[in-house]
Amino acid sequence: MARAMFEYTKTVLSKVSFDSALFSKELQKAVKRLLPAELEELRIWLTSFIAGKPELSECLIYLKV
Repeated sequence: MARAMFEYTKTVLSKVSFDSALFSKELQKAVKRLLPAELEELRIWLTSFIAGKPELSECLIYLKV
């Protein structure tokens, strides 16, 4: 079940990446509901996902990168 939440989180973040405020809000929700190991995976995924989207780079503060 937890793995499904991680995949769902990636899907949601991908779909809301057009709006940095909404992306930040969804990322904050993800940090509250994912397991610590999943947060590390999310951090890795996010760094590659936002590589071409500089407007989203400020959202990494929620993961304490």
